[in-house]
Amino acid sequence: MATKAQHKDLLIGARRLIENCILFKGLSDDERSAISARARIQTFEPGANIFSLGSPGDQMMAVLSGNVRISLPSNDGKELLLAIIHPGDVFGELAVLDGKERSADAHAESACSLAILDRRDILSFLERNPTAWLKIVEVLCHRLRRTDQVLAEVALMQLPARLAKMMLRITEEPSVTQPEKIRFSQRELASMVGGTRESVNKCLRRWQSGGIVEVSESWIVITDRAALENIAASS
Repeated sequence: MATKAQHKDLLIGARRLIENCILFKGLSDDERSAISARARIQTFEPGANIFSLGSPGDQMMAVLSGNVRISLPSNDGKELLLAIIHPGDVFGELAVLDGKERSADAHAESACSLAILDRRDILSFLERNPTAWLKIVEVLCHRLRRTDQVLAEVALMQLPARLAKMMLRITEEPSVTQPEKIRFSQRELASMVGGTRESVNKCLRRWQSGGIVEVSESWIVITDRAALENIAASS
C-alpha cells in the first residue's frame, strides 16, 4: 500500500498527466486544472481486470505507472491484442463519451497505478466548456482513421508488410522512450497483425539475417529502418 507521500506524488502526477492529455489540449490552463482535480488514484496487481468487454463505460483512465493490456476475446478462446497502454497514455475515453458499453477488455499487464475520471465529471465539464468538443472530435477521428488503416492492412497486405508497418508504427508512438526498440513479444506482435507466432518468428529471423533487426528475449531492435520501410511499402 502506498504511503501518504507516495499517494500525494501519484496524485500530482495524475493531475499533470490529465492536464497534458491531448483530449484537453484546447482548454485553458484553469480549465484543465479544474477537470484534473476530479481525478482519483487506483492501483491494480498484475493480471487484474480493469474493465471487460460489454461492461458500462463510466470511467476514463490515464496510466501513471505500469502497463495496461487492451484486447478482444475470440471465438476460439484466443486473444486479439489491440494495444499495450504505457505510462502517460489515456484509455477508455470512447465509452465514456458515447455512454455505450466497453468495446474491449482491459487488464493490468504489470502492477500499475491509474488516474481515473468519472463520466459524470467529464460530461459536466464539457457542458460548461462546449468548445472542448472540437478537439475531442479531432482526436477520435484520428484514432478511427488509424483503426481503419490497420484493418485494411490485415485484409489486403501480406504478413511481412503488415508486420513491418506495425513495427514502424509502434516506434512512432510518443510514449516509446527508445524509438527503435520494441518491447512487445512475438506472440503479441502476431496478435496485432493477425498472424501466428511462428510466421512472425520466421519473418524476424530472416530480417535479422539481413541486418534489418536484432532480436533478443526481451525486445526487438530496428537496425535498418530504411529497409523495414521498403518492406512495409511492398504489397
